[in-house]
Amino acid sequence: MVDTDKRDYVHTRFAQRADAASNPALAWFREARFGMFVHWGLYALPAGTWQGQPTPHMGEWIMHDLEIPAADYRRLADDFDPQSFDAGELVDLAVRAGQRYIVVTAKHHDGFCLWGTEQTEFNSVTGTPFGRDIIGEISRACSERGVAFGLYYSQTQDWTHPDAAGNDWDFDPETKDFEGYLQTYVKPQLTELLTGYGPIALIWFDTPLGISAEQSKDLVDHVHALQPDCLVNGRVGNGLGDYGQTADNDMPDAPPGDWETPITGNSTWGYMAGRDDWKSAREIAATVAEAASLGGNVLLNVGPDAQGRIPDGQRAQLAALGEWMDRCGRAIRGTTRGPFTGLDGAWSTEDADRVYLHLREWPPTGEFALSCDTRFASASLLTNAGGESVPMRVEGDWIVLDLRACRPDPVLSVIELERVERGEC
Repeated sequence: MVDTDKRDYVHTRFAQRADAASNPALAWFREARFGMFVHWGLYALPAGTWQGQPTPHMGEWIMHDLEIPAADYRRLADDFDPQSFDAGELVDLAVRAGQRYIVVTAKHHDGFCLWGTEQTEFNSVTGTPFGRDIIGEISRACSERGVAFGLYYSQTQDWTHPDAAGNDWDFDPETKDFEGYLQTYVKPQLTELLTGYGPIALIWFDTPLGISAEQSKDLVDHVHALQPDCLVNGRVGNGLGDYGQTADNDMPDAPPGDWETPITGNSTWGYMAGRDDWKSAREIAATVAEAASLGGNVLLNVGPDAQGRIPDGQRAQLAALGEWMDRCGRAIRGTTRGPFTGLDGAWSTEDADRVYLHLREWPPTGEFALSCDTRFASASLLTNAGGESVPMRVEGDWIVLDLRACRPDPVLSVIELERVERGEC
């Protein structure tokens, strides 16, 4: 969670633009509800340690936090040769996990680019022994599998560019030309990404810092001019996103409109050796269910290692989530905020004909009671077999679901309620 001051900053700076909710391009985003974030770059090589000194923070911030000179950090590109990387395998992991879109760090704060940009040699194609266009390979794999493809792009921070924000140990902040950086570097790179890789579902900007409202709007307009259906996330800054964005690993109270929360699979975004504190499938499924109950999406991060491999612990995490989504995905994808709010022990989502209860905990008595005047034709616990009937009875204004003969889901239990008439709950 974030503190109050940071939350206020996020609510105003990372918000959805007032007129954006009617954008038809949001239809796929609302349907998907669950996506994969891919943080990958040169920071996977030091894997959290530079010349024997561990970073105090996260893997992708090692250059900043240890104030590594840009010239020294750039030399990591000479060793970037991830021969185990397979874009198809990466996208297949997302598909099996039930994720409908992927967002890849085309350029993170360290400035290294995962495509053959003409703006700098500091890229995976012309600046490394690997010599491959990673963005192009993942784009094609997504297209072949029907997965929406999005790109992360750090618009304000670039620690290897003299005019960008973030690196004040190499570059004098008093002489920086940030507007020039936006116009002559950022926008040309966005043009490359938005004209060279087919349809881009979204551009995921980050850390707006001191970017002005005029500069944020200029970036939004630039993206939309090149691809009108490409969404821009809230971290473009100044409340101008096509959808809202939370702080990292945050769950907002009751946000309006369309929004997304990015979450880590462990305690870092970029790969760090020995970081095996993987979140359980249950913890992540609960986050996905809670977000869906509030009309939001979850973007779960993966951090490939220096060879392009997803760690075994994360593979197991994604596999368990995929099995849960096979059972319960219809209670997530394409649903909206549910009619039951403030429940003690559950979140709710709904579609046109059904209400879904996502149980935070299995009720100790084996019964779950709802105060509601909606009548339901049936109730069932979503299982591998499709559904297990749940007896229910009416007691005054309460509907009591009898789960005593049922077994809880090994990840997160979901009860499906089929409506016969709709009332207010």
